[in-house]
Amino acid sequence: MTKKSIKPVAAGYGSLLDVIGEIIINARRQVVQVIDTTQVSAYWRIGQSIVEYEQKGRSRAEYGDALIDRLSEDMRQRFGKGFSTTNLKMMRLFYQVFPIRQTVSDESVPGSKASALKMIGQTSSDQFRPLLGWSHYCELLKEDGDLARAFYEKESVENRWSVRELKRQMNASLFERLSLSKDKKKVLQLAKQGHIIEKPEDAIKDPYILEFLNLREDAAYSETQLEQALIDKLQYFLLELGKGFSFVARQRRITVANRHYRVDLVFYNRLLKCFVLVDLKSGELDHADAGQMNLYLNYFKEHEKGPDENDPIGLILCTKKSEVFAKYVLGGMNNKIFASKYKLALPSEKQLHNQLILHNK
Repeated sequence: MTKKSIKPVAAGYGSLLDVIGEIIINARRQVVQVIDTTQVSAYWRIGQSIVEYEQKGRSRAEYGDALIDRLSEDMRQRFGKGFSTTNLKMMRLFYQVFPIRQTVSDESVPGSKASALKMIGQTSSDQFRPLLGWSHYCELLKEDGDLARAFYEKESVENRWSVRELKRQMNASLFERLSLSKDKKKVLQLAKQGHIIEKPEDAIKDPYILEFLNLREDAAYSETQLEQALIDKLQYFLLELGKGFSFVARQRRITVANRHYRVDLVFYNRLLKCFVLVDLKSGELDHADAGQMNLYLNYFKEHEKGPDENDPIGLILCTKKSEVFAKYVLGGMNNKIFASKYKLALPSEKQLHNQLILHNK
């Protein structure tokens, strides 16, 4: 086995190696701290050290990946695994993406990256204070948009998303879907504060993405089959529904004038302080669906609503919906009824891009 040749690097490399080594040693000493937080902070500072070393001169920058290769080799000899070239590149990107010091002229330019970061609360700092674990940040680094990344970081912290849940929400383009129903000012607020639920409209998405059911788009499914699939993957469905939702009942029976009806799914939203009734439709929205949901809501308002609770809201999930038809069918009712489409596959970037273009016209 031939020994790997050592790549040449610029002068001052030894100091870089020593600085990073000191960061790692100090981080490992802080055993009384939350280990993962200390690790993330150390990775950010390692990225900072690499970037600052590269920026000191053109000759150093010209070495490019050779620097990372050499650094990886030496760091693994000193400190063991965890310092592959891929990881070191991620650390460098971590520092570059999560707030990096900007010049005054950059900050003053409207629409610049610095301006956007400032608006969403990511101001310049000499020390990054991590809110999540390293695996979370590795996922966040895959998101190119500053606003979307800030949103996913905020939501991950507030909702205690696992890495798997964060990845799912990013793949399902949650930020883009929520942005479709908001103006530019509200989109900035969404990125800075996360998804705030204050009124029924805030809790509704369109479309809902049910790719976790693993059902084929080109196959026909009955409403009963769809309902069973959602119950089998209830944890994932609650994640897709969003903040504050908890499951109450399936096929909840209600009786009105000796006639029996069944509500497909009943949830409760603790933020809205109300019941949320869900009706599943395997086809297109029809006026009869709205009338049926209105009946359910009137019943719950009279017999289920508590004295300190708000009126229930209804959500009709369907495969097709004409916006014009829905406007006339659902408009003018005293109860809050929403109709949203559901999709069994993740939307493509092109589909979402086209939707955003149409929304912003």
